[in-house]
Amino acid sequence: MPNPVVAIVGRPNVGKSTIFNRLAGERISIVDDVSGVTRDRIYAKGEWLGKTFNIIDTGGIDITDEPFMSQIKLQAQVAIEEADVIIFLTCVREGVTDADENVARILYQSDKPVILAVNKVDNPEMRAEIFDFYSLGLGEPYPVSGSHGLGLGDLLDAVVANFPSEEENAEEEGIINFSFIGRPNVGKSSLVNAILGEERVIVSDIAGTTRDAIDTMFVDDEGVKFRMIDTAGIRKKGKVYESTEKYSVMRAIRAIERSDIVMVVLNAEEGIQEQDKKVAGYAHEAGKGIIILVNKWDTLEKDNHTMKEFEDKIRKEFQYLSYAPIMYVSAVTKQRLSNIPAKIKEISENQNRRISSSLLNDVLMDAVAHNPTPSDKGRRLKIYYMTQVAVKPPTFVVFVNDPELLHFSYERFLENRIRDSFDFEGTPFHLIARQKK
Repeated sequence: MPNPVVAIVGRPNVGKSTIFNRLAGERISIVDDVSGVTRDRIYAKGEWLGKTFNIIDTGGIDITDEPFMSQIKLQAQVAIEEADVIIFLTCVREGVTDADENVARILYQSDKPVILAVNKVDNPEMRAEIFDFYSLGLGEPYPVSGSHGLGLGDLLDAVVANFPSEEENAEEEGIINFSFIGRPNVGKSSLVNAILGEERVIVSDIAGTTRDAIDTMFVDDEGVKFRMIDTAGIRKKGKVYESTEKYSVMRAIRAIERSDIVMVVLNAEEGIQEQDKKVAGYAHEAGKGIIILVNKWDTLEKDNHTMKEFEDKIRKEFQYLSYAPIMYVSAVTKQRLSNIPAKIKEISENQNRRISSSLLNDVLMDAVAHNPTPSDKGRRLKIYYMTQVAVKPPTFVVFVNDPELLHFSYERFLENRIRDSFDFEGTPFHLIARQKK
């Protein structure tokens, strides 16, 4: 289930970026007293009452001819469209302004839950000044202070209370969800059409044609149900000029969250580019199953060494995806496309694989016998036992005398021994060290 999305909107210089940083728990947005500094929509993850959500910080909305105002208004409108809940941020110092009323008029049309917050209420004496904001017609105003962190708990309570219910978001049982991600124009939409054998998705040579995530259901010969999500291309930040394409990055990330398995699509003609690694990083960090698809393989002149050389480049550039299988395909000739559903099913089984504690500890003891645990400053790591605690992705807890003694290199060694012993192809897994009490 994708995380709910919270958009923070409002006129310039009311403190949206400060509130955004508070909710995200770190300084992500640029904070400056010059109005209009935040020109791009920036997103991060937040958490409250055990619920994780994505936060979008927007540029201010204004109808004046100040620089960047039209672009900022566009981005805010796009964020409003994407959001499940909107925080409308105003400022107690200026009171209700014409710009606030203009923002409110835009929000009336959004048909989304709107939480009205009044920022810079830095002391109790200022709380009496928030009642003027009832005139905006958006319900009870919540007094907050971004600089001091006051009132954010009540604000977040109201935000979380308006999240879509789990029943509304529930995905059907037994369906394998997978998505295509990659830079624009690597052939994602063409692959969707070739797999389905029909023109389900608009295909164009113009980069960035697909600006939304499109779901398609199909069933294979064995009756297994798949949901295929074709996402908009994730474009390098410095090369994005259109607000709708920036918007597509958020959509792609939400599609990754909804996916069980992500197909990272590369362009064989262009080779591996830096942005490919960043795109794949989204899926890896989300703990999703991954297949690397090298599309347009039919366009290359090949000899007996071409595939091996390409694989070596991929393994060198994507070292963190050593577990991901590589498939060389062509949307035009449909080369190897028939193998994709079977590989997806294999990885889905691997994601859900559970290993008994007795088998895990046999592997663990054998690994320690072959490569004794490291020591640091006279203290040696002691490993007591290991157990699996979760799937999708598979997660293992290893109990030790001191987690700090489990060096990264030895952790990697243990991970490799687990992969050598059990089939976890295509899925990342987590190894967590806990101190035995």
